[in-house]
Amino acid sequence: MFDLGRSLLATVERRPDAVAVSDGPRRLTYAQWFGYIQAVAHGLDGLGVGKGDRLLVVMQNRWEMATLHWACQCAGVIVTPLNWRSTPEEIDYCIRDADVSAIAYDDSAAEAVGHCVRLGELPRVVTAGVDDPQARTFEALAATPAPATVVRAGAEDTSLMLYTSGTTSRPKGVPRRHRAERAAALAHVAQNLYRQGECTLGVMPLYHTMGVRSLLAMALVDGHFVCIPRFDPGATVDAIEREDITNLYLVPTLYHMLLEHEGFSPERVASVEKIGFAGAPMSAGLMQRVEAAFRPQLFVNHYGSSEIYTFTIDQRAASKPGSSGRAALNQRIRVVPIDTDDPERAAPAGEEGEIIADLAGDESFEGYWNRPDADAKALRNGWYFTGDTGYFDEEGDLFVTGRVDDLIITGGENVSPVEVENALSTHPAVAEVAVAGLPDEQWGSVVTAFIKRRDDVDEATLNTHCLESGLANFKRPRRYVFLEEIPKSAVGKVLRRELVAQRYEVERAG
Repeated sequence: MFDLGRSLLATVERRPDAVAVSDGPRRLTYAQWFGYIQAVAHGLDGLGVGKGDRLLVVMQNRWEMATLHWACQCAGVIVTPLNWRSTPEEIDYCIRDADVSAIAYDDSAAEAVGHCVRLGELPRVVTAGVDDPQARTFEALAATPAPATVVRAGAEDTSLMLYTSGTTSRPKGVPRRHRAERAAALAHVAQNLYRQGECTLGVMPLYHTMGVRSLLAMALVDGHFVCIPRFDPGATVDAIEREDITNLYLVPTLYHMLLEHEGFSPERVASVEKIGFAGAPMSAGLMQRVEAAFRPQLFVNHYGSSEIYTFTIDQRAASKPGSSGRAALNQRIRVVPIDTDDPERAAPAGEEGEIIADLAGDESFEGYWNRPDADAKALRNGWYFTGDTGYFDEEGDLFVTGRVDDLIITGGENVSPVEVENALSTHPAVAEVAVAGLPDEQWGSVVTAFIKRRDDVDEATLNTHCLESGLANFKRPRRYVFLEEIPKSAVGKVLRRELVAQRYEVERAG
C-alpha cells in the first residue's frame, strides 16, 4: 500500500507540469513544488527533526504550511497542526502533550508563540516577516540542497496528529496513520466525484480534517489547491472567479457568509460544479439558498470526524434536507440507545440514540494520544461512540440531531436543537439561528432560540412559523434572544455552550 509521500511522487511523475498550488501570485507546478517539498524535508533533517518526531505547525493556509505538510509526509515526520488563533497556554499544552521536536509558525501566531513558556531551545521555523533571531526562515529551509529523493515513511507510519477542539475537556491528540489518511483522501475523491485536474478552494484550515482532506485529495487527482490564508468572503469570491474553482468543500457558515456578501453573484461562481459541506448541519433555509445560488451538479453532505474521517455521505443533500445519507465507502454506522455499551443493540428506525462507527473501517484512528480515559469512553467493543445523537428514518437515511451533551431535556421530553433550528431557518427574516437549552426551575431546561435577524420579526411571528412548519408544540422555543452575531468556533461550528453562558442576555430580553 502506498504511503502519502509515494502518492505525491506518483502525481509528480504522472503530471509534472500541472499546476499544483497557488497562493496569491505564486503558482507552482507539481515538479516545482516537489522540489521545494524535498528541500524542506532535507531541511528538517538538518534541524534534527526525523522520522517519528512531531513538528508543531501554527500557520494560516499559506503555501508554506501546505509545503511543510507534504515535506513531513515524505520525511516520516508527524505533522501536528494547531489553530493559528491558539493562546500561549494552548500552544504550551500542545508542546508538552505531543512532545514536539520543533515548531513552525507565521505572523498570525507570532505573538502567542513569543509568550510560550515551554518554547525553550526548540528548533523554530518562521515565515517571512516574523522577527525571531533564533529561528530559521522557511526560505532558508526551502533552499536546502536535496541530493536524493526523500520518501522514508511507510503505510503503517503515523502521518499526522490532529487536536480536537476541546470544548468539553482538554484537547485530545488524534494520531492517524498514512494508510488511514490515504484511504480517507481516496474516499473523498470518489464520494465527491472529483476528476483529474480539479481545482479546489483551500480555505478550510489545515489544522482541521476538512482542510487536510482537500489538500490530499487534490494531489491524488493532479489537481490545483488554491491557498486562502484566512477566510474573507470578498477575497474568496475573487479567488473562485479568478482561478475557475470547480469544487467547494466548506462548513455551512462560510456558505452563508459568501451568499450574504455584496460582491457575490451566481455569475461570478459559475465555474463551481460540485458543492460539499461538513463540520455542522446545514439548515434547510440555507440549503435552499445555496442550491439556488450555485445550481451545482453535485451537492454533498459529508458527516464525519477527526477520529474517523467519514461516517456517512449524502450526494443529493438538497433533495432531503437534514439527511446525512448512508454509510460511506469505508464505514459501517449504527444508532444505539444512549445508555448502552453494546453495539449490537441497534435502535429501531425513528428512535433517537447515539451514533457509533465501526473501528475496523479503513479511515479509522486507533486511539487518542496518551489518553486512556478518552479511549475508555469512546472506544468500546470495536466501535467508536461518537457522542452524536441521531436516528435512521424508514428509508435508511441517517439524521444527525446534535450532541449527547447538547440534547435539551425539557419537562421530561427530549428535544434536538437541530430540529428546531431547521424549522426557524426557513423564515425569510431569520439570517442565522442557534438553539440551546437554558436552565429553568420548573422545566429543567427551556428551549431557547438565539436569532440573528435579516429583517424585523417578533417572537409571536416565529412561534406561529414553528407550528406551521410542523414542529411539535413542546419543541418550539419558549424564549428568544436576538443577537448581532451567533458565536462560532474558528471552523464555523456554533458554540452552544457560549450561548448558554450568555443567559443574562435572555433575562435582559425579558
